[in-house]
Formats: sequence, structure tokens, C-alpha cells
Amino acid sequence: MKLRELAHSRTGDKGNTLNISVICHDAQHYDYLRDALTAERVKAFLGDVVLGDVVRYELPRLAAFNFVLGNALGGGVTRSLALDAHGKSLSSALMGMDV
Repeated sequence: MKLRELAHSRTGDKGNTLNISVICHDAQHYDYLRDALTAERVKAFLGDVVLGDVVRYELPRLAAFNFVLGNALGGGVTRSLALDAHGKSLSSALMGMDV
């Protein structure tokens, strides 16, 4: 199944760092996603774009995770030549991950 079936996401950026929050549609899916959605898997899935480290922060009371992706925006919004310099499409791409 695709991640989008269990969660939705939001993104934010600061310089060359992107964060992607993954929020469970239903809190009962949190434990499953905690095991299935590791920082390593996110890094591998977005590896062509994310050149730095990926750190996962767990937010169990919100049934959510926050992933901080370093060196992910081609130098940052004001320096990148990418069409999506803010990285908003990466959250949509991540929702296509098989979990």
C-alpha cells in the first residue's frame, strides 16, 4: 500500500534544509508507520534529491513524524535552479512510497 493511504504531509524549508511532516489519518496507524517509515527508507526513496542526512523526529501524541532532510534543495530557495525550489513536491513524492 502507498503511504498516502495512511497519512498526509506538509513541508517547510529553511535554506538548503527541507522538512516533511507525515501525519497519520488515524492514530492507530502510528506504530505501523514508526516501524515502516524509517529515516533510512526516506533517504533511500528520495536519494536522488536528498544529498545530506535525514533525521526523523517522532511525535506520538500527534500521530506524526517530522523528517528533516539536509542538503535537499539544491543550495536553497534563492540559489537553486530547480522548478520546485521549496521542495513542496517532495512531500507528494514521499506519499507514493510503498509501506
